[in-house]
Amino acid sequence: MKLSVLDQSIVPEGSTPATALHNSLDLARRADGLGYHRYWLAEHHATPSFAGPAPEIMVARVAAETRRIRVGSGGVLLPYYSPLKVAETFRVLSALSPGRIDLGLGRGVGAGSIEAHALSSGPSAAGGEVGFTGKLAELLAFLHGGFPAGHPYRPIEIMPAAGAPEIWLLVASPGSAEAAGRLGLPICIAHFGRPQITRTVVEAYRGAFDARGGSRPRVQIGIGVYCGPTEDEAQRVFASQRLFRLRMGRGLLLPLPSPEAALDGLRGEVEPLADEEAEWPRCVVGDPDHVHKVLTSMTEELEADEFMVLSTIHAPRDRVRSYELLAHRFGLTAEGGDEGAGEGVGRTPPP
Repeated sequence: MKLSVLDQSIVPEGSTPATALHNSLDLARRADGLGYHRYWLAEHHATPSFAGPAPEIMVARVAAETRRIRVGSGGVLLPYYSPLKVAETFRVLSALSPGRIDLGLGRGVGAGSIEAHALSSGPSAAGGEVGFTGKLAELLAFLHGGFPAGHPYRPIEIMPAAGAPEIWLLVASPGSAEAAGRLGLPICIAHFGRPQITRTVVEAYRGAFDARGGSRPRVQIGIGVYCGPTEDEAQRVFASQRLFRLRMGRGLLLPLPSPEAALDGLRGEVEPLADEEAEWPRCVVGDPDHVHKVLTSMTEELEADEFMVLSTIHAPRDRVRSYELLAHRFGLTAEGGDEGAGEGVGRTPPP
């Protein structure tokens, strides 16, 4: 089973967005040494909770500071951007780090309505507004030379000419999964967002998959994991996410509270996930054996290829420890990796 990291560059309460970005670099170096397969950076705009509005910049920095792990976006919000610019950006990244770059694409919001309007790339030069499906078709054509004769974009030559990223679609519904399947693309399912429909999404994807291009269906599952040496410690660090989610449900996007502040703030409140019914939890919380049992069960039931692990934990050392415990329990290894890489997590390197 492959394990990977999804990093939202969460801003811990009492810290700064700049420090959150450096925490991401520290975690990436450690994940590289532990044997994680990929390291993806999320995209969020104009919120005090997340420090990463430009994953492509972080992809370049993380790839430069790691040795073997694949690095990518999780994902670029394509509705806001020009397909040509995205294609050029990720061709450059692929040229700088051959065979290591992923382009995860999402159609989610990731911003408020005002920010979304400000980010919008406007009408296409080919004529009229282009939705996500149209922009995806353009992007694939730019990366793989697929514009038909007579198309106004056919003469455009993408530079650098060699190398292209591996493309993944981030999906959160059966409809988007079917669309990915018809295109023969791999998918990452946002289980941590809508755990009730994960099985349905997988089935829709496999049922629609078109293998004429020689590809096979590949399924990643994005899931929250909060792993501690004991159940009590795992629950302690998970308290931050519980209060964060409660606040989010009330329209408050604030920095991630400490476990102590979260436990205090949760007193007298209704548990935010108390009434949720799903085959598997959106967040797996417990010691390494418990987490291993749940993820193994999901793998067997869904024939998943990979888990994209999201751990929004307040203290950088606790977050790294969660990924370390998970890696050791699953027996991850990095060929030529340095198990000591990434020491000093939480430090802010000089500019």
